[in-house]
Amino acid sequence: MDAFELNAEIRTGKGRAESRRLRRQGRVPGVVYGGNREPALISLGHNELNRSLDNEAFFSHIIKIRVADGRSQQVVLRDLQRHPARPFIEHIDFMRVTADEKLRMSVPLHFVGEEECVGVRVNNGILQRALNEIEIECLPRDLPEYIEIDVTELDINEILHLSDLTVPEGVDIVELLYAEEGEEESPVVSVRLPRAEAEEDDEGEADEAEAAEEADGAEAEAADGDDDGDNAEG
Repeated sequence: MDAFELNAEIRTGKGRAESRRLRRQGRVPGVVYGGNREPALISLGHNELNRSLDNEAFFSHIIKIRVADGRSQQVVLRDLQRHPARPFIEHIDFMRVTADEKLRMSVPLHFVGEEECVGVRVNNGILQRALNEIEIECLPRDLPEYIEIDVTELDINEILHLSDLTVPEGVDIVELLYAEEGEEESPVVSVRLPRAEAEEDDEGEADEAEAAEEADGAEAEAADGDDDGDNAEG
């Protein structure tokens, strides 16, 4: 994993007026909480933070925050508020991590083998992603940057579910960890025929079924005719 470090300053003011003042100075108000310690109010440079947010790994990575007095603490990103209309970060929340306490984090899914996928390359199917990230539970030292999924061998009408994923040792998928017996699990990715082809296949199957019914009906009528003929001769 790449290392992420952010420089922060302790802030003592609270409220909307203080937050607006910080934003005018190019800083983002934030808070650090958890780890059996009191929440700490901080501010961070907007440009520095924005550069980190451009990296997907920042959202599922342990981050080191350094404050002005030289102290540092390890955290993970918990919440991010952006301005609804302008490209500004309005507030950010971090949660402290401790080595012996498990985390719940959403990590991205990276799909590999899409161009070589059998269902796509050979059978003209379309790869459909149902999920782009999953929630996992693990100790900080086991936190993966992402989960990789190889779809090379996936064929038409085949589906990979959560239980089909390979996750690193020490990592659990939250949905599977707490699923009740018999509960249907979420699909992750599948290969389907394009809509037009799928409709043609459905129509073809319907025509075959109709033809089979007509053939069965004709045989039944023929059998009834034979029975009537036998009865007339008698």
